[in-house]
Amino acid sequence: MKVDELVAIAESLGGDFKSIEPHLNRLEKHLTLRTYLSGYTLSHLDTQIWVAIKSNRVAVSFVRKGSFVNLHRWFTFVEQVHPEIQAEVKAADSVRKAKVQAASRAGASYNLALQDTDKGVVTRFLPEPSGYLHIGHAKAALLSDYFAHQAYDGKLRLRLDDTNPSKEKEEYQDAIIEDLALMGVKPDVVTYTSDYFDHLYDTCLTLIKGGHAYADDTDVETMRDERGRGIESKRRNRTVEENLDIFDQMKNGTEEGLKNCIRAKISVDNPNKAMRDPVIYRCNPNDPHHRTGTKWKMYPTYDLACPVVDSLEGVTHALRSTEYTDRNPQFQWFLDTLHLRQVYMWDFSRMNFIRTFLSKRKLAKLVDNGKVWGWDDPRMPTIRGVRRRGMTIPALRDFILKQGPSRNVVTMDWTSFWAANKKEIDPVAPRHTAISKKDSVKVTVKGDGAPAEPRAEDKPLHPKNPAVGTKKVAFSQELLLDQADAKSFQDGEEITLMQWGNAFVRDVAGAEPITALTCELNLQGDVRSTDKKVTWLSTQGQQLVDAELWEFDYLITKDKLEEDDDLDAFLNPTTATMETAYCDEGVAKLNKNDIIQLERRGYYRVDKAYHDGDERKVVLFAIPTGKNK
Repeated sequence: MKVDELVAIAESLGGDFKSIEPHLNRLEKHLTLRTYLSGYTLSHLDTQIWVAIKSNRVAVSFVRKGSFVNLHRWFTFVEQVHPEIQAEVKAADSVRKAKVQAASRAGASYNLALQDTDKGVVTRFLPEPSGYLHIGHAKAALLSDYFAHQAYDGKLRLRLDDTNPSKEKEEYQDAIIEDLALMGVKPDVVTYTSDYFDHLYDTCLTLIKGGHAYADDTDVETMRDERGRGIESKRRNRTVEENLDIFDQMKNGTEEGLKNCIRAKISVDNPNKAMRDPVIYRCNPNDPHHRTGTKWKMYPTYDLACPVVDSLEGVTHALRSTEYTDRNPQFQWFLDTLHLRQVYMWDFSRMNFIRTFLSKRKLAKLVDNGKVWGWDDPRMPTIRGVRRRGMTIPALRDFILKQGPSRNVVTMDWTSFWAANKKEIDPVAPRHTAISKKDSVKVTVKGDGAPAEPRAEDKPLHPKNPAVGTKKVAFSQELLLDQADAKSFQDGEEITLMQWGNAFVRDVAGAEPITALTCELNLQGDVRSTDKKVTWLSTQGQQLVDAELWEFDYLITKDKLEEDDDLDAFLNPTTATMETAYCDEGVAKLNKNDIIQLERRGYYRVDKAYHDGDERKVVLFAIPTGKNK
């Protein structure tokens, strides 16, 4: 091929297999007696075409399978001998990601007109390490990442808000960092609020000395009642000296100190109750902090730490959900009172889904009470939970970014969430077969074409995507069918055995249940003429794989759980069901986290691979598709 022909091919390798196959064939012929595409060293054309193939998962999958011998040789040689080409791949990948993210934002307005962006943009994601990230956190993280790294050439800071040692664990902290990496969120800096405990202590001293904070030993219930009714605390007018003395006793964990907390002296009866003298320091002498140990016996609250550390760390724009909107004036009060650098706020609506709650306290209760298997249970709305259920990261990012930073609060159905995922997995999910073990029906195959001995044929793993590969399908005179299919047959009816052909149903034995039947092959029959096209498995010529097929339901029975609702009263009594099944032997080769489609059943994620552990079985979790059952 001439240079201009190679250039044209390089520009045509971004489509699906059908569109790129002719170009791959031409490259295969061109490389018959060549080490490089042009000349005797790595050329710009080699780089351009290699990057184009590498950037297309369909193309690279097909090339690596070795179907094109010369193309596979050239591709592997360039990869091994020229490691510098990876920089080209990263650049191409960055362009691809930008296009994906632009498409993801379709339907959502990102034109927020953020203030003073010409002076630089620094956003932050501020999770508390008291549980695993849920999908609500994912929205905050992805939006903060978008405005820092996509909309502007800025920085994203991850700060773990570890100010409550009674709830926090290093396990949660590590999981948050891992889950963010999984979502493609890469903070430029990782810090902890606990890094600033000394500074926050000094800040509180400043507030007390300035008459802007006081020590209060009012019990919790009375304080809540007084704040609600706009009544001044009896301790509000303590002297600065008395407040400083008590704060020191709080620091040392004395009996008197432990009775007190520190409250900001903002307002008694402001219509915005977040402004009614919020607590900014409280004692906790009993729980060691997972990073600072027992150094501190008191800790700052979110209300104080958030504005102070945001300003100190150089955050320019803080994005948080609308549940914090009432706290924005409080945030500004701390900045103004302490003469801190301005931080701009933007509120976005949190993601709400029907029959789902995102309260970490309530989610933790389910975990602690054994109602679920853990924070990564596929019924949980955590990042790990929806991932374990089969949500892909590209689909998760796409769905959340399409919601945008709007303030409009809506409660969504899960159908759109899972429908987005189906678009991602359907083009690439290998197809396999499962037959329920319960009352499976033995079938004897007769007629012209019935194999005298078991045999196997290569069949496509995907009907529309050859790049997914092939599988061995066993054929014999003994099959298994699902009981539900067998019950629907009429004696003498013509049916289609998928991936084989037509057959007439004969000699149905039994009724409740059907125990056996005969299929008389009619391979010349028109598969378009039959109403019933059924899956089947040969019991000969392959080793059937034992499988567990799991289905999951909502955790609660109420569409929207209110704050004062009793969680236990609305728990769904049955949220998981399992049936045992036989699968084709190709399922034994699957790895954990692979996603497949079981013909006529749906999509599944492999939770336990066949060869993992001592028990030889595969565990498959059903993936919702967005269709209401």
